[in-house]
Amino acid sequence: MNFSYWLGHCIFSEFARGLFDYRVVGAEKLRFSGPAIIACNHISFLDPPLVSIAFDEMIHSFARKTLFDNPILGAILRSWEVQGVDRDKPDAASLKATIRLLREGKKVLMFPEGTRSYDGVPQSAEAGVGLFIAKSRAPVVPVRLFGSYEAYPREAKTLRPSKITLVVGDVWQPELKDYADTGRDLYQTLADEVMRRITELSV
Repeated sequence: MNFSYWLGHCIFSEFARGLFDYRVVGAEKLRFSGPAIIACNHISFLDPPLVSIAFDEMIHSFARKTLFDNPILGAILRSWEVQGVDRDKPDAASLKATIRLLREGKKVLMFPEGTRSYDGVPQSAEAGVGLFIAKSRAPVVPVRLFGSYEAYPREAKTLRPSKITLVVGDVWQPELKDYADTGRDLYQTLADEVMRRITELSV
């Protein structure tokens, strides 16, 4: 990881442990080399860094392109190699860049639900994560955050006291030849399976 990412990793790690008693259940499952799609439930703006600090290596993630409009925030996100995406008009360049990262052996964080939950309850998965699984053939690590909704829900203006736990599931390597579906149907089937594995995780 570069210096900017390392510094952010250190600062947010101390922040999360000090303010939220942050802990990781199953951290040993994250210690492996090679590519992976890290698939997590999405309930708060805090989710990307809360997942990323569980790793000892750089985790690549996405952010709305509009966030890059802020000069300071945009510079930070670019230094962390965050991929800017337009949720309303996903483009081929973003897809190709993400596939390239996975094929280069990097780990990429994705939120199958596509957007933050309004009530903290897991939502249905969108097909996008299934497309990345099918195109990259990368293994998937399902993880689930508990407590980040209570700490900073969607409409909140300030942080709230909460204990936050990240639970790590078993690595899943789907065998695409075992699926009868093709195209978007396959992508949705894979996405639904990822979401099921996330939802089944408990503290």
